[in-house]
Amino acid sequence: MPNPLKIATLGFWHVHAGDYSRQAQEHPGTELVAVWDTDEERGKAGAEAFGVAYTSDLDALLASDIDGVVITTATDEHRDLMVKVAQAGKHIFTEKVLAPTVAEAEEIIAAADDNGVKLTVSLPRLAHGYTNAIREVLDSGRLGKVSYARVRLSHDGAIGRDGKDGWLPLRFFEPKAAIGGALTDLGCHPVYLTQLFLGAAAETVSATYRSLAGLGLEDNAVVVLGYANQTIGVIEAGFASPNPFTIEIFGTENTLTYTEAGNLLKVGEEEIPVPEHSLDPFGQWVDHITGDTRADDNIARALELTRLVVAANEAAATNTVVAYT
Repeated sequence: MPNPLKIATLGFWHVHAGDYSRQAQEHPGTELVAVWDTDEERGKAGAEAFGVAYTSDLDALLASDIDGVVITTATDEHRDLMVKVAQAGKHIFTEKVLAPTVAEAEEIIAAADDNGVKLTVSLPRLAHGYTNAIREVLDSGRLGKVSYARVRLSHDGAIGRDGKDGWLPLRFFEPKAAIGGALTDLGCHPVYLTQLFLGAAAETVSATYRSLAGLGLEDNAVVVLGYANQTIGVIEAGFASPNPFTIEIFGTENTLTYTEAGNLLKVGEEEIPVPEHSLDPFGQWVDHITGDTRADDNIARALELTRLVVAANEAAATNTVVAYT
C-alpha cells in the first residue's frame, strides 16, 4: 500500500478547519502532519487539538515533503496563499468561496493548472444523497417545465443568548477578512445547489441583505435569480435562525420538496427514497491526486459560485438588479 499523502492545514480562521483536519487524519490515504497560521495562538491550539506540529514559517513548510494543504484562512487571503502554494507544487483543498473576485479565482485555477496541482473546493452538498435524488427527478421530467426553485439554509450562529455572543466567531463579520456575511459563507451551499438545479447562467441577480444581530455584515439574506427561460431561483441564507435546510422546486406538472428534518424528499405526495451520500469533496481530492486527474466539474462550479456571490453582494450593496456576467 502506498504511503499516505502528507497534509498540512493552513489557517484555523474558518470554523471548518477542524472538520477538514479530522478528515485528513481519518482518511486512509492521508495523514495530517502540521498546522500553519498567522495567528500563533489560534494555530497552536489547532495543532495541539490534532497532535501535530505548529509552524509559523510558511516558506519552510512549503519547501518540506508535504504533498498538499487544506486552506481554511480568511477569504481575503485565498488568492495570494493559493498561488504561492501552487507555485510550490503542493495540492490544494480549500474552503469555499474560492476567492473574493472572479479574476482572483481564475488566477488560482491557472496557477494550479500551470504547476500540476490538484485543486478541489469544498462543495459538499453536491455529493449528498438528496441532491443526487433530486437530479434524477429533474432529469426524468416528472415536474414538467420547472418554473421556480427555492433553497434555504441557515443557522443561529449570530444570535447571542444569556448575555453572550453567538457561537459564530466575530471574525466572520469583519468585512475585509470575510468579504461578506451569511450569503458569502453559508449561502454558498444554496447558491451552488440552485445553479445545479436551474443552471449557472442566470440573466439577472437581485439581493436583499439585513442584519438582525447588527454585527456589521448580513445575517439574513435573500437572492433572486431571473433566467432567460422565465424560471426564477430564490436563494436564502442566514445566521439568525436555526434549521431545517429546505429545497422546493415547482414545475408545470408537479412539485418537489425536501427537508433535512427527517431527510424527507417528496414529489407531490409521493415520498422518494434518499440514497447514501456519494464520495465527499475531500475524498474526491485525494482520488484526483492519486489518479492524476483534474476536478473539472468541481472547479467549474466553484468559479460560477464565486461569480454569483460577487453579483449578489454587488446587487445588495447598490440596491440594483445586476446582470450576471
